[in-house]
Amino acid sequence: MTAALEIAGLTKAFGEKVAVDHVDLAVPQGSFYGLVGQNGAGKTTTLSMAVGLLRPDGGSARIFGADVWGDPAGAKRLVGVLPDGLAMPERLTGREVLTYLGLLRGLDRGVVAERAEELLTVLELDGAEKTLVIEYSTGMRKKIGLATALLHAPRLLVLDEPFEAVDPVSAATIKTILRGFVAGGGSIVLSSHVMALVEQLCDHVAVIDRGKVAAAGPLVEVRGDATLEDRFVDLVGSASSGTKGLSWL
Repeated sequence: MTAALEIAGLTKAFGEKVAVDHVDLAVPQGSFYGLVGQNGAGKTTTLSMAVGLLRPDGGSARIFGADVWGDPAGAKRLVGVLPDGLAMPERLTGREVLTYLGLLRGLDRGVVAERAEELLTVLELDGAEKTLVIEYSTGMRKKIGLATALLHAPRLLVLDEPFEAVDPVSAATIKTILRGFVAGGGSIVLSSHVMALVEQLCDHVAVIDRGKVAAAGPLVEVRGDATLEDRFVDLVGSASSGTKGLSWL
């Protein structure tokens, strides 16, 4: 079966700093795949290259077999992306953002209106009908960003820190939507540094450390008999440096 996302030898350097060092990953269709690592480990850079937002120095990425750089239009029809720190038109309402982006994608106006209504209702944004995006809370911004990623009915979602700074109520809503997406046959790649969240949601996981894959596979195999957090610490380095405390306390 063709992988939902397959990246091979992805490499990216910024000056002398190698951010991503020949990363290979295959995300099975129908999986909820967690990409975990410390801040600065290379997760965002890897995902940005995988979906066509950043050109790699080397390697390739395919979405359901479509080459992200050889056939960008074909690949991007299949994927919905929620980047970390997503920017969007802030002087529009949520409905206006969805309408604009839907028409930009070439969707029929009637289809856009129907999907926008459903997304706003399910994501509990219909109560902010006249609120501009610039006035949205962090949780509302994450939800409208997820709505834009889902609008064109993608087969793969790539989400970079979708729960960061999100309140528990909004987080619960987003989790329900994502579980439903996978249950309906979709595939998800979720980047996070919160191990408990990944353990709760994902069935596959890859640990990224200093631009390389330290471990990858089904969650139960990667974590073994330990928690994912303990396994992560074993893979990326000892926690002993943080146990000394502060000399003046």
